[in-house]
Amino acid sequence: MGLPVALHFNKMLERYIIETIAYYDALDYPLTEFEIWKYLTCYQGNAKGKTYTLTDVVGVLKTSETLKSKFQSRWGFYHLIGRSHLVEQRIERNKISDLKLKKIMKVVRWLRYVPYVRMIGVTGRVAMKNAEAASDLDLLIVLRYKGIFTGRLLMTALVHLLKKRRHHEKITDRICLNYFITDKSLEILTKDLFSASEYYFMLPVFGFEIFREFQKANDWIKNYKINFVPDDIPNLLLVEDNRLSTIARRFGEVVLSQKWLEKKLKKWQMKKIYGNPKTRIPGGMVVADKEMLIFLPEPQGPKVYENFKENLKKLEWRGIDENQN
Repeated sequence: MGLPVALHFNKMLERYIIETIAYYDALDYPLTEFEIWKYLTCYQGNAKGKTYTLTDVVGVLKTSETLKSKFQSRWGFYHLIGRSHLVEQRIERNKISDLKLKKIMKVVRWLRYVPYVRMIGVTGRVAMKNAEAASDLDLLIVLRYKGIFTGRLLMTALVHLLKKRRHHEKITDRICLNYFITDKSLEILTKDLFSASEYYFMLPVFGFEIFREFQKANDWIKNYKINFVPDDIPNLLLVEDNRLSTIARRFGEVVLSQKWLEKKLKKWQMKKIYGNPKTRIPGGMVVADKEMLIFLPEPQGPKVYENFKENLKKLEWRGIDENQN
């Protein structure tokens, strides 16, 4: 005999709340009630169009004995029992992230002049407001199709001239330029829990219209993030084009539009990428073609997922049958 509908609803929501808090605990990131609702997680990626209101989430958080036995709340942040130190850490990391974001914005105001650039998004720890003092500054760059190799070179050269490029031992507060895609290849290749979280948190700082297209192209995120909704309103940090940046970018694209240049830069950059020993690290993700230039020799997703599974084991959580009703 199946569960009554109301009880099944609460049990399923309990499951998603447990998975949400456990996943972000693996990132050392306690969550508020609003954040639990916003980033509500189905780690198996089969949410099937479910949605829950903030009232639903708060109601179950306040009444579920199961949740009270597994989590604690301090200053409005939920975390695993015995992990209350994460609350102070998150508050401190929020302050650090705000300072790092200001440094990013100074660079972005220059990057909008680069030919072929269409969108810039902040990703990683800074986007989550979870950065450590030594963290670098991760960006996802969207360039115009058929200009990715030229655009990448110009972007890298400018960031280097600004003395903000991450390279060798220079990491702290340096821009990490390891993820370029084009406006014709906005769909993320790795459709998993880590990517769903990473790109839900992504903060667009230039090119909001392309960012909206990016979110539409990656609506698979809602399979993992139940309440995922594309942004309709630009954030207050967004850097707008001005007349000078628009003219400079268009002029540069006309001057650099020769096919032979893009072809030559492609050959040179591909040789450098595949000649890098880090390219052959087992488990790494390296993609280099006319639509994507991605260099992640040691992706963090697998490590975070293992920590998440360990959290579920500590919680003695086996889930429930989703089809039971």
